[in-house]
Order: sequence, then C-alpha cells, then structure tokens
Amino acid sequence: MALILKKIASNTITKIPSGETSTVQSLWENNDVVIYFLRRFGCPVCRWISHNLSQIKPVLDENNVKLVGIGPETNGSKEFVDQKVFAGDIYVDEKKQCYKDLEYKTISLLGAVGSALDKKVRELADKAKKDSLGGNFKGDFNQMGGLLIVKKGGTDILMNYKQQSASDYVENQAILEALGIDATAKSSEGAAPVCSRDASSL
Repeated sequence: MALILKKIASNTITKIPSGETSTVQSLWENNDVVIYFLRRFGCPVCRWISHNLSQIKPVLDENNVKLVGIGPETNGSKEFVDQKVFAGDIYVDEKKQCYKDLEYKTISLLGAVGSALDKKVRELADKAKKDSLGGNFKGDFNQMGGLLIVKKGGTDILMNYKQQSASDYVENQAILEALGIDATAKSSEGAAPVCSRDASSL
C-alpha cells in the first residue's frame, strides 16, 4: 500500500445521512474507488462538480468502481443529500484529517474573496444555478479539496489530484482513462475549464 494510503487508511469518516462510521480503507477494500473531496457541501461550484461527476456513475457501476464524495464538515450536507446533487455515497470527515494527510491546501480570507471573483468560479457557479443545484454561504471557505482514485485493495493510486484554486477539477474523461475504462464520458451541459497538469500528480 502506498504511503499516502497508509496515512489515511484508518481515518474515520461518517456516512451521510445514516451516521454510520467507517474507515477510509473500507472504501477500496472490495473495489476500485473514485473519491471526490469537496471544499464544502454548500459550495455551488462543488455542487456542479458533484453533479458532473454523477454523469459517469453508470459507467463506474458497470466496472465495479465505487463513487464517493467526502466533505470536511456537516454544514450544508442535509440540503446536499436532499437535493440529490451527487449520485455516489456521501461522507463527512469532520476532523479534516484526510484533508491534512493528503496536504490539501487552505487559502486565506483574501484568497477566498479572490476565488469568489474568479471568472472560472463564476462560470461554474452560473452553471450550478442554471441546473438548480442551490448552494449556501455556510462553512469553511478556505479549504481546498481534490480527487483520489485508488485500486481495489489499495494496491495502487491511479490519480492524486489536488485543487490549486476553487474552480479546478478533473474532467470525467480523464477519470475513466485513469481507471483504464474504454468509454466516452458524459458530462453536465456546457464546456468546462480543463485542469492544468501541474495541479495534479498521477
């Protein structure tokens, strides 16, 4: 098991809304897994990314790949679940231990304000509004997230992507390619900004 997986394997996460607790390691014990670490549940951009990721869930299911979303706090989680923004399983890492272990960056208050004014962020927020995905101003605006793809049994990391800015995310096609799935990815309507190679490590 890769060192980074050993660091997060025993971290406790809580399933939303059931409240059932488990370890992160359980996510990849019996299957490959795509784990999206949200910045916060109320973030409109995170909601659009979650909705976009959900478009490939049928393909992931066909290939025994689990889709999981993890947030750093419970703020906004009920609305996130009720609105069915995300098609995968949803958990919360209230201690933000995975975020720390994976070295996801945090930004300053000034940086958070700058992100809100960023053109790409506004574009994705507009798409979230168009798709009626909602959003709120609750929670930690400073935390960045990422995306982790792990092989069954934790034998390999296929992708370890870290957000550098709030609008960064991995294209659905890149996710399928990392998994070795030969399929054309569906995505939410509209072109989206492509993540820069220097923002991720494969």
